[in-house]
Amino acid sequence: MRDELNQLVDEMVAKGIRYDDARQEFERRFISRALARSEGKVGRAAKMIGLHRNTLSRKVTEYRLKRTG
Repeated sequence: MRDELNQLVDEMVAKGIRYDDARQEFERRFISRALARSEGKVGRAAKMIGLHRNTLSRKVTEYRLKRTG
């Protein structure tokens, strides 16, 4: 998995993808997957990924994610 991540980062840097754009996209997808695995339960998803429930709720709103998995 580490090799795949290194390869992905190398490709992103080579293509000129900005750090902030990459971070936001990663965070959006990471949160979306956690919500799907928790069947849309924000508290459960927050615990799963190590965020406070209020922080996760704010990010769900910020990224306009659906809470239902």
